[in-house]
Amino acid sequence: MLITTIIAAALATQAAAEQHTTHAPPVGAQPASNNADENAVRAVLARYKSAIERLDATGTEGLFTEDSAVFETGGVEGTYKEYLAHHLAPELAAFRAFAFSDYKVAVRIEGDLALATETYNYRIDPKVGEVAMRKGVATSVLTRTEDGWKILVMHGSARNPKGA
Repeated sequence: MLITTIIAAALATQAAAEQHTTHAPPVGAQPASNNADENAVRAVLARYKSAIERLDATGTEGLFTEDSAVFETGGVEGTYKEYLAHHLAPELAAFRAFAFSDYKVAVRIEGDLALATETYNYRIDPKVGEVAMRKGVATSVLTRTEDGWKILVMHGSARNPKGA
């Protein structure tokens, strides 16, 4: 896990440098053979995004490796199963609606690893309390497994949109 985390950090650092220079998600030229892998990675991320918007994370455990690591807005959340149990599921239960907008994703394949950078805005309508609108970014490292691509590391952060 340590080596994978180091590789993930290196890829994320490289992606962050590219994003900082261009102010856009990192997009590298991919050989044609990577198109199927890129599409498969995008499909995993789309399934996760769709579950969040449906407010139903049922089955999302299969999108993550058993030893996954989730980091969110400065916090270490543990594995995805831990994050789902103590954070995500209770949050989704407290929402009336969750909607992404201006969603963009860039995927880079590096052998059996993929680095994905997602940028988006989102709106949360809670059952009680004020509507929350945020600008977010997530970086995920996925690994190729016998069962297809799975999320190994996910890190997300958000802030209030400018002018809010």
